[in-house]
Amino acid sequence: MDKQTDLIGNWSFPAPIRFGAGRIGELPQACLELGIRRPLLVTDPGLAALPMVNDAVESCVQAGLACAVFSNVRANPVEANVHEGVRTLRDGDHDGIVAFGGGSALDAGKAIGFMAAQSRPIWDFEDREDWWTRADEDGMAPVVAVPTTSGTGSETGRASVITDTRTEHTKRRTFGAKALI
Repeated sequence: MDKQTDLIGNWSFPAPIRFGAGRIGELPQACLELGIRRPLLVTDPGLAALPMVNDAVESCVQAGLACAVFSNVRANPVEANVHEGVRTLRDGDHDGIVAFGGGSALDAGKAIGFMAAQSRPIWDFEDREDWWTRADEDGMAPVVAVPTTSGTGSETGRASVITDTRTEHTKRRTFGAKALI
């Protein structure tokens, strides 16, 4: 049996996760399944310069999706990265997120998708007690997460880790939108 086919499968935790060699080819289909026709691909500047990001964008475009890239995400993303991403999402009339990269890009993408619907500050949604009840679900952008590294597990959870620069660079878990590949 081919070792590559041994490593292909589907899993839910709780959102569906697709894994295995070549599954990135399903990116346009994953977007369409979530109703995303104008995705904003969120990544970091290093990955944005690599062919894999261009290939992902091109596969979306070839499938008729109007895909653009937002790559102003720092390692250990900060609130300003999320605000700028939300502005880019709204200004470009994007209807969903493709979070592409390591934990920082995935966390930023989930936070951007979540904050697209919120009128309160991001820190009002810290992942504690019942603060999730403050969230306005209407208008949250669906997110397809494409991890390019292993280790953070950011693709499996609802929360995002965003650095709060007001408090001497404290990292806080905030809620984020989710829908995964």
